[in-house]
Amino acid sequence: MATLWGGLLRLGSLLSLSCLALFVLLLAQLSDAAKNFEDVRCKCICPPYKENSGHIYNKNISQKDCDCLHVVEPMPVRGPDVEAYCLRCECKYEERSSVTIKVTIIIYLSILGLLLLYMVYLTLVEPILKRRLFGHSQLIQSDDDIGDHQPFANAHDVLARSRSRANVLNKVEYAQQRWKLQVQEQRKSVFDRHVVLS
Repeated sequence: MATLWGGLLRLGSLLSLSCLALFVLLLAQLSDAAKNFEDVRCKCICPPYKENSGHIYNKNISQKDCDCLHVVEPMPVRGPDVEAYCLRCECKYEERSSVTIKVTIIIYLSILGLLLLYMVYLTLVEPILKRRLFGHSQLIQSDDDIGDHQPFANAHDVLARSRSRANVLNKVEYAQQRWKLQVQEQRKSVFDRHVVLS
């Protein structure tokens, strides 16, 4: 059993280290992306004009210079057609906060990592704890085994175990078993009343 716990601890530490490495890699990638792109830009969408096809132009400039003459380079038309071409273009100044985007992604990945660790706990650790605490015996009996005169017989066994071992997991397991038995009794009484009313 000690080797099993040691293996689980190594697996948990390996998962933690891999999540940390992924986090550092993501931060490095985001900082590289921030160097390549600015938080402000002017975007001009120009539709087709005469023999020129439509095109989208982006340029990192200030808001006052956000117009076709400053953004569209190289100008696809010459001479008197420049003004007509620019009147057809729609230019918008856009701002974004790369810090907000980074923080949002970090929070999202942190929550995803916590959920992954919780899934590993539920699939690996919890069944081992249950087997260790309660053995391989079945805690809930079927409806045929439980008589109407002793609806909580199995719950009393769990309560006795929890008293002998003052453990939080035993108390939680007892409450869960008691709740399941109460739900079974409620279902049985509802179905009996339904048959009587029919």
